[in-house]
Order: sequence, then C-alpha cells, then structure tokens
Amino acid sequence: MTAPALSLAGSAPVTSTPGISVRGLTVTYRNGHTALRGAAFTLPTGSITGLLGVNGGGKSTMFKAIMGFVRPSAGEVKILGLPAPQALKRNLVAYVPQAEEVDWTFPVLVEDVVMMGRFGHMGFFRRSRPADREAVSAALARVGMEDFRLRQIGELSGGQRKRVFLARALAQEARVILLDEPFTGVDVQTEAAIVTLLKELRAEGRVMLVATHDLAAVPEFCDRIVLVRGTVLAEGPTEQVFTRANLEDTFGGALRNLAFAADIPAKTGARA
Repeated sequence: MTAPALSLAGSAPVTSTPGISVRGLTVTYRNGHTALRGAAFTLPTGSITGLLGVNGGGKSTMFKAIMGFVRPSAGEVKILGLPAPQALKRNLVAYVPQAEEVDWTFPVLVEDVVMMGRFGHMGFFRRSRPADREAVSAALARVGMEDFRLRQIGELSGGQRKRVFLARALAQEARVILLDEPFTGVDVQTEAAIVTLLKELRAEGRVMLVATHDLAAVPEFCDRIVLVRGTVLAEGPTEQVFTRANLEDTFGGALRNLAFAADIPAKTGARA
C-alpha cells in the first residue's frame, strides 16, 4: 500500500525568543579530539535550516550538543531560551534519525514507535492515557500512516519508515525537530511530502534543523543555512550563504563532483 501525502494542520505563533542559540560551542571528546571549536549560530522560530558539511565535519556532534548528549568544553546551547538539558526534559526537542541508526529487525509495531514520542508526557510507569493515544493517532494520520499502525516497522519501505519517525516527533509535540538525512533512501513522492510537512511545521512556528547531503534541494525548502567544518564557517539566510565560494570552503574538491555545482551562484544564491 502506498502512503498518501502528508496533511495540513493548524498554526502557532512565532516568538521573539530564538529557537536555537549556539554560542562559542567547543566539544572535545575524551580521546582528545575536538569535533567543534567556537561554533556559533542562531535560528529563529518558524524556520527550516539546512546543516551542511562533510562527513566528520561536526554535524553529528552539533546534533548531540543540541540534544544535551555531550557536554560542551566551552560555550553554550540554548533551546527556546533554556539550556539544552532543560529543554530536553521538557520534551521540546525531537530527533528523526538516519536509517543506519535504527535496528529494523527489532519486533515493534508502528504505533508503538510513535508512542515512544509520548514517553516524556507519561508518568513513572509510562502507562498511556487517552490523550497519548489520541496524539499517536493524530500524528500517524498527519503523515499518512494510520493504515500501517499495526504493521511491524521492519516491514515498511524506507520512505514509510521515515514517515513513522516524523510521526513520533509530532506525537512528542516538540517545538524543535532535528532531522538527520531525512531524504536518504526515500522515493520522490515521500521526499516531496516531507518537504511539504516541514513547511507546514514552519508555519506553526516550529524550528527544523536538517542535516542533508542533498545540496541541490536545499534552496527549495531551507530558509537558512549553517555550514560546518570543525566550526561554523558561515550561517544565515539561504540567499546569502548558499554560494559557490562558501560551499567550496566547506566541501573542498568534493563540490566539483556534484552535477549541479555549475548552477551555484558565485556570490549569492536565489531561493526557488
């Protein structure tokens, strides 16, 4: 069965408090490797930002710092004005993982995966209430996966699995959503549906930070860009940051191998 397009929902006000604020962030691991040094950027609410960089350039560490999973050696991360650990405790941040991070052989139903997004709203024994079940049903309906709720997650296609984890983030009612390579392994229909959903969430005042290697699609849906290579090399509106010079600084010679590289403006980029 083919999952239908993602559906529209309501809106929420955009606030003046930054959605994500990173200031002077340095992260050094126990082995002495410094993955990020002096990184800084600010993302407003109601925005979609592309997090771009080479593998090993610090994108994963940036996500871990925002989620409070690594302790900065210096600097700070704030989510909607709160330190990252506090924001995490308040269920303000959701994470949509790469396919490689999930054990698809683990026997779990689709609705149970989405219910995991409600754990932070439950009591000590994590017993679901009617409100939790309603949130799960609404999230599955929004991503067009309500007919799959009793299927094993491992039985689904790559695009369907991605929709399920998006539903988990929606069920969590997170205001900040981190997406790690959301377009990898999905079909064209699902990619378009994900972009549509992200734009709807932007209209609701949510903050999306999207790590992606699909550079050609970035100007189509990203308001802002953060370029990372050991630090933040550039950040700001897409039309100002998505330039050939900036991307060459970030990706080096690898940029020449991209089919669309010749179409990237030398100084400024135009959004679609």
